[in-house]
Amino acid sequence: MTERRVTVKRRRGEYAETTFSTEEPLLAGGHVRSAAIFVLLGLGAFAVATGLVLQLYSYPALAKVSHDIDAVSVSQGDGITALVYAPDGDSVLPQIRHNLSLTATSHVEGDLSQPEIKQGGDITVWTRSTIVKEDTEGLTLSAEVRRMCVNRHTGESVAPCHGQYYETQQGKRMTAEGDKLLQPGLSFVFPFNTEQRDYLWYDTVLEKPRFIRFDGQETMKGLEVYRFVQIVPPTQVGQFAVPGNMIGRSEPSVDVAQYYEVTRTLWVEPTTGAVVSARDDARQELRTPEQGEGQGTAVFDGVLQLNDKSVTWNADTLKKNLPMLSMITTLPVVLWITGGVLVLIALLLLIFRRSRGWGVGTLVGVVLAVLIGSGVASGVTVAVTTMNNPDSKLDLRTPSSSSGTGGHVDYGVR
Repeated sequence: MTERRVTVKRRRGEYAETTFSTEEPLLAGGHVRSAAIFVLLGLGAFAVATGLVLQLYSYPALAKVSHDIDAVSVSQGDGITALVYAPDGDSVLPQIRHNLSLTATSHVEGDLSQPEIKQGGDITVWTRSTIVKEDTEGLTLSAEVRRMCVNRHTGESVAPCHGQYYETQQGKRMTAEGDKLLQPGLSFVFPFNTEQRDYLWYDTVLEKPRFIRFDGQETMKGLEVYRFVQIVPPTQVGQFAVPGNMIGRSEPSVDVAQYYEVTRTLWVEPTTGAVVSARDDARQELRTPEQGEGQGTAVFDGVLQLNDKSVTWNADTLKKNLPMLSMITTLPVVLWITGGVLVLIALLLLIFRRSRGWGVGTLVGVVLAVLIGSGVASGVTVAVTTMNNPDSKLDLRTPSSSSGTGGHVDYGVR
């Protein structure tokens, strides 16, 4: 406010001095201090609003596994004992062979044809086909196909899921309806922002989830990863009759129980929850009633581990995607601090200015600065998020599986 003293002529020829105030135009006359206050408020509002939009909109929109995944991983192992089915004329002959080299190939693909798939939705549908073969003759040891609905943030399977199933033998498909989960727990990935705690990981042999426990941190291919270990002690998973000669007996048929045990190790990138590497040290044996642990006939004994090519591909893919997520998770705090400092400075200048008086024009300027700053921040951040959202590029009008293979595998001969 500015005081002005003027002389006013009154009636009867009298003169008197009168003092009155006028409010200065806020931005006129080179009032740099007023302009600086509004600029600081606008920038502060921009920073705070950007941080809020990044946390409340951008992160939920981008921290999701993709609908259209199409990834192949290969695990290998040598010196393995395993049961194989070898062609024998018009039939097949089960044989236990030793010192085998095995290759397990898993293909995970998104199935965009399922009704749970929505653009921007929180549920996706993935199909995983896995086949294990011995390297010398290419004989198939095992094969399976599994499809499930997955929460895109937590990685957990969810229900209801219209098309969930698993199939471990040709034509023998297990399905479930309603809220029943065929494969509860985690099966593909860990949650975004994985914590150093225990999780439930689904075991396809037990057909149950079991705890997988945090076991430490290490560096793999230039990435900081969490190591998780799941230990399944010897557990009976089946009971049936086998030819006596398979287990070194003379009887034509012998009743046995099948036992399974595994130590499973997964290396997980914690920001995305992606599995970078995996290792299964497993044993399955057939025991007669009089046999104890380790006394039976091994039908699988060995280690399968993700090969270097698959681990490198996983790591390189993560290195391309991590900067965006890391920025979204760390930048909001920086923006809030910076914005808070700018707003505080602006408020202190306003308080100082009030000692000389200010009115409605100042309030209008403050409100406009905050609205413009926060509005521009919201618009720009939402636009950039939309541009980087993989869902925006999906065409769900003609949905199909990502690669078109439909999750089919060669089950080999049995």
